[in-house]
Amino acid sequence: MIAHLRGRILEKRPNRLVIEAGGVGYDVTVPLSTFYGLGEPGQEIALRIHTHVREDALSLFGFVTRLEQDLFERLIGISGIGPKLAIAVLSGLEPPLLIRAIGQGDVARLTSIPGVGKKTAERIVLELKDRLPGVPAGAGPDGGTAEAPVLLLRDDLLSALINLGYHRPLAEKAVDTAIRSLPGGDFERTLKQALRELAR
Repeated sequence: MIAHLRGRILEKRPNRLVIEAGGVGYDVTVPLSTFYGLGEPGQEIALRIHTHVREDALSLFGFVTRLEQDLFERLIGISGIGPKLAIAVLSGLEPPLLIRAIGQGDVARLTSIPGVGKKTAERIVLELKDRLPGVPAGAGPDGGTAEAPVLLLRDDLLSALINLGYHRPLAEKAVDTAIRSLPGGDFERTLKQALRELAR
């Protein structure tokens, strides 16, 4: 089984990479939380890999952090949730926000993810609420610990951008970049910075 892959990005598009390693091109499915943290084609990367084997296919799923992989593997352990839906869940909510939604039993937040219905959301909460990874719910995308106010600010900014009509993945990327570039910034300043990021 392939557990780790280091190589050069040949192709990159949302949720899918082709990575060249040792002269072989590997087709790897990734969540958007991983996709937006990667470089451009031609750059070297290293990913943690989950190899999913079926009778008719062998599929690779890649993750930058252990937390992402841990959540993915817990999700596919739930009856009725396959790898594609697990990737959709991780693409719909950043890992720390997903952990918080599950821990709080926030079914409405989970059903906001495309492809996740109420029954599936309830099953995720039921199965995982007491089995969440041993990482604080305030963990940032890189696995570090973020202060609760930062997560609240992030939620407010995301909500504002989505209400303005921006798609969640683009909004999340802009918000994360704005928060990094303005540590300690207030809502108004950080929102302006996020809008500048989206205009680039």
